Amino acid sequence: MTATTATHAVLPDGPHSPRVVQALSFAVSRRATMRRLSRRYGSAFTVDSLNLGRMVMLADPAEVRELFQTSPELADTPDQNLGSVLGKGSFFAITGDEHRRQRKLLTPPFHGRRLRAYEEIIESETARETKSWPEGRSFPVMPSTMRITLNVVLRAVFGAEGAELDELRRLLPKAVKLGSILAVLPIVRRDLGGYGPGPRFDRYRRRYDEIVGTLIDRAAADPRLDEREDVLALLVQARYDDGSPMSRGQIADQLLTLLTAGHETTATTLAWAFERLRRHPAVLERLASGGNELLDATVMEVQRVRPVVEITARQVRADSLRIGRWTLPRGTVATACITLLHENETLFPDPGRFDPDRFAGPHAETYGWIPFGGGVRRCIGAAFASLEMRVVLRTILRDFVIEPTTDRPERPHSRGIAVAPAGGGRIVVRRRSAT
Repeated sequence: MTATTATHAVLPDGPHSPRVVQALSFAVSRRATMRRLSRRYGSAFTVDSLNLGRMVMLADPAEVRELFQTSPELADTPDQNLGSVLGKGSFFAITGDEHRRQRKLLTPPFHGRRLRAYEEIIESETARETKSWPEGRSFPVMPSTMRITLNVVLRAVFGAEGAELDELRRLLPKAVKLGSILAVLPIVRRDLGGYGPGPRFDRYRRRYDEIVGTLIDRAAADPRLDEREDVLALLVQARYDDGSPMSRGQIADQLLTLLTAGHETTATTLAWAFERLRRHPAVLERLASGGNELLDATVMEVQRVRPVVEITARQVRADSLRIGRWTLPRGTVATACITLLHENETLFPDPGRFDPDRFAGPHAETYGWIPFGGGVRRCIGAAFASLEMRVVLRTILRDFVIEPTTDRPERPHSRGIAVAPAGGGRIVVRRRSAT
């Protein structure tokens, strides 16, 4: 990739229908639309979107690699993103040196010993949620996985308990759902005399800030603060290279970002995992007695065949930017098409087949399997999410027999940011005997 001063754009071909028609097509089904355009135009095509403008969509692994390796000074997160609702201190909103500084502070909680410390929380929340599961009848698993991942984040990231934990449980799902809609459709954020989605989200956000302020005060006064493992406690103690602490606003924004980025996406992937496994009883049987290697491979294969986030984007900040065959002018949004990459027959032979064994040995190249994005914007909580999915699956498979099914696959359903199984990942379980 190279920045250029040339103004002559070289863009891939794409549909010439009105912008609103293209936007509606993506709204109905991003996956089906990307597949259709890929068949017609190849591994790159240009589309017009309502909120991001002109988008160049890339599905060639080499060009995606170039995009991810591009310096953030040349191409970075788009102007329209979740930062508009998560706060100016969110990872989605900050750029350049500030992004590097904060990422350095937030990396340690999600690696090594501290990461392993969260395993007990994940297992206990899974056991608590599944205690009341019905046996022998079909029910959607996604409401359960949503509660598990929410409670894990509130305990492991926020360090919340008691009244604050209960209120955040009630408040944050509503706030995150509404915030996702506002990020995709910013026009509905208009203030209609204190009414409407925008003012309602602002009320949620003010109350959230008050609760986090209480948690920060409590952490700062805790004489055993240095023994705590939750992310909030670590951020209260964290210092930049110049010795200055994170501000209360930065902590609040980043905690909300971690929840938004890691709660629903992890819960949705787990729902897809059960939807896929029920239709592949041989894999289910192996998992019942398999180890972490097979669990990890299964999670990776679920993320490949059912990515819950289907694109990841950068916006050109240089006068123009050369990516592979293309020269993109300033302001162009370049997206890596996760769905199309994961269906690449060269990288994944017989891509429609669900086969965890394809990840049991050497993994596919980095820029072919990208459920967590890539480059400097790769999801900071990727290791935490992978651990959480493994422990949740391991705990449920330890305690329950999952009944296979011959039902048709559940169709993908867009929830704004994430793509979920339309039926919520319906399962039938039997509790294993105590022995």
